[in-house]
Amino acid sequence: MAESPGSDAVRAALDAVILPDGTGLAASPRLGEFAIRDGVLTLSIRVAPDEAAAFEPVRQAAEAALARLPGLDRVFVALTAERQGGPPPPTSPPQSPAAGSPSASAGPVALAGVRHVIAVASGKGGVGKSTTACNLALALRGLGLRVGFLDADIYGPSAPLLFGLHGRPRVGANRMLQPMDGYGVRVMSIGFVVEEEVAMIWRGPMVQSAITQLLNEVEWGELDVLVVDMPPGTGDAQLAIAQGTRLAGAVIVSTPQDLALIDARRGIAMFARIDVPILGLVENMGVFVCPTCGSRHPIFGSGGAEAEAARLGVKFLGSVPLSLALREASDAGRPVAACDPESAAGRLYRGMAETIRVRLEQGREASSGAESCPR
Repeated sequence: MAESPGSDAVRAALDAVILPDGTGLAASPRLGEFAIRDGVLTLSIRVAPDEAAAFEPVRQAAEAALARLPGLDRVFVALTAERQGGPPPPTSPPQSPAAGSPSASAGPVALAGVRHVIAVASGKGGVGKSTTACNLALALRGLGLRVGFLDADIYGPSAPLLFGLHGRPRVGANRMLQPMDGYGVRVMSIGFVVEEEVAMIWRGPMVQSAITQLLNEVEWGELDVLVVDMPPGTGDAQLAIAQGTRLAGAVIVSTPQDLALIDARRGIAMFARIDVPILGLVENMGVFVCPTCGSRHPIFGSGGAEAEAARLGVKFLGSVPLSLALREASDAGRPVAACDPESAAGRLYRGMAETIRVRLEQGREASSGAESCPR
């Protein structure tokens, strides 16, 4: 492979990228930091939040110009904004995107070849959302479906650990990223292309840009279900997913305690506002099961999520106990839904996956009458 390009070559390529005000990107203070590692170039362009749509063609042009440089396997360009109170980027009159160019106001576009996209979300972190998403994806795979997994948790990607995957994804002939294989599931994560110890200090437009690229610049192929592990909260990442594809539904994960359920309500309300149906609510860490005597202890309370699901009219998918074996399996990259499907937790996830598949089939038939997922 050719030697990676130096900073002069990068700036020369970017000099041909013209901003809306007619200046070149290379000489503009809008050009942020860039870095090259293992053939992957990452670069940011500074914009104000309300300029994101107008500067999307600039981002694409910069990516295309850099992709022509020798010595690069992959180019990752994102839009970012400074914190409030910091020095803003120079202002220029926002221009409407040309016909056919990407726009934040454009309606959701379904991923080609992907039948259903579902989000696994939580109102707050630390409730076991990613572990749940991983095992649900594998349980759906165990039902015979073709499944993909997108780790959209930009700030805390965990798919590499949960699926036991290492290294970097290959780049295809068309410069599309190839998903990695995790127990038969096609997996993509920002964790594959950034350093494990690097803190992701990304702001709104950059988050949206990164997630849009992970959705659209990966060769997902033909899938029955793409499971998206969302970052916790109700912000830019959720908006990017909703704008980037048509979600078939969302699964909300919570612990039984009131503090987590408050945030779960916000997540449910957020998806309702963008017309995404709730496929169900999962209670995680429902009880602690003693590995020695098998006794059950409701450390975080008992039945709170099931009662909340009933109150909100949401399907309760089940309660997963706080289990040492489940935690050890997740940390070891040996998820129970794939490696121990007949365990108590494995059967729980399979039951949830069966319910989700039925609800997806019902939703698809109700909306279009199209062929349902294969059994």
